[in-house]
Amino acid sequence: MLCSLATKLDQGQLAEISSLEKELGTPILAFACHPMDAASIDTAKIDRLKELEDRLGVALVAVKQ
Repeated sequence: MLCSLATKLDQGQLAEISSLEKELGTPILAFACHPMDAASIDTAKIDRLKELEDRLGVALVAVKQ
């Protein structure tokens, strides 16, 4: 399973989250999760992945097609 920030929330959903933020007094992040399996890659490919992660400042995940 892979989760990322939820980007397809409608106005009603955003309003509900905003309301709960006010009630709790703290920011809330919304995530959407998707079924996904990691790809099996060799050490050289993992090293390349890590190099690009470091350069871009993001986390990358190789997944099965």
